[in-house]
Amino acid sequence: MTAPALITLAHGSRDPRSAATIKALTEQVVCLRPDLRVEAAFLDLAEPSLDEAIDRLVREGHDEIVVVPLLLSEAYHAKFDVPAAIERAAARHTGIRLELTEVLGLEASVFHVLDRRLREALAHNRVRELDGLVLAGAGSSDPVVNASIARAARQWGQRHKLPTVAAFASQAPPAAGEAVRALRADGRRHIAVGLLFLAPGFLTDRVTELALEAGAVAVAEPLGADQEIAEIILARYAVGAVDLVDLDALFA
Repeated sequence: MTAPALITLAHGSRDPRSAATIKALTEQVVCLRPDLRVEAAFLDLAEPSLDEAIDRLVREGHDEIVVVPLLLSEAYHAKFDVPAAIERAAARHTGIRLELTEVLGLEASVFHVLDRRLREALAHNRVRELDGLVLAGAGSSDPVVNASIARAARQWGQRHKLPTVAAFASQAPPAAGEAVRALRADGRRHIAVGLLFLAPGFLTDRVTELALEAGAVAVAEPLGADQEIAEIILARYAVGAVDLVDLDALFA
C-alpha cells in the first residue's frame, strides 16, 4: 500500500527568501523520508498554490494526501484560512481523501533550534555576554495566541536563566524595540533577540531593525530549514496518515 502524499503548507510571502526557506525545509523532509511523495505549497503570494500542488499529486495517481500547516500558532490562518482552503480543494476532488493535521506549534525542539540560531548570532556579532533576551513572534488579534508566545518567552528565559520579554511584529504590543528598551530601563545592557518565525520576510526585517535601533547586541535568524523542524513536520504527517486509515476496511 502506497503511503499518503505529504504537502507542507506555508502562508506565503512576497519576499522570495520566504519561499526559498520553505522549499529548503521541505527538502529536509524529503531527505529524512525519501520514500514519501512530498510537495511544498502556499496559501498566498507564492507558488505553487495548494490547488496546484494537489492537482499535481492527483495527476500522479495519489488519492490520499496529508497537509501539514507550517504555522507556529493557532492564529487566524490556522483556524480559518487553512481549513477553508482544504474544504475548497476537497470539493474539487471528490475522489481523494485530504487530511489536515495540527500546526507545528511550539514543540520542545523549537527551543533547540532557537538556541542554535541565538548561538550563531552571538558568534557572528562576537558577543560574549548576555543579561537579557527578547523573543519576537508575529503577533495576532487573538490574545490566546499572544499569550502562547509570552509563555514561550518565559520558557526560553528559564532555559537560559535570563530575564526574557515577549515582543510582537504586529497586532499587539510591545514591538521589539520597546521590549529591548524595557530591559535596558531595568539595567540590562547585553540583550539579544530570538525570532519565532520559520522564514525571513518583511516582519523579521522590521523586528531586526527596531531591535538594533533600541540597542540589542544581536538578532538571531528565523528558525529556517532545520532538521528538527522537519522532524516535527513528519511527526504531524504520521498522525495524519494514521487518521486516513479506514479501520472498517482494514478489519473487514
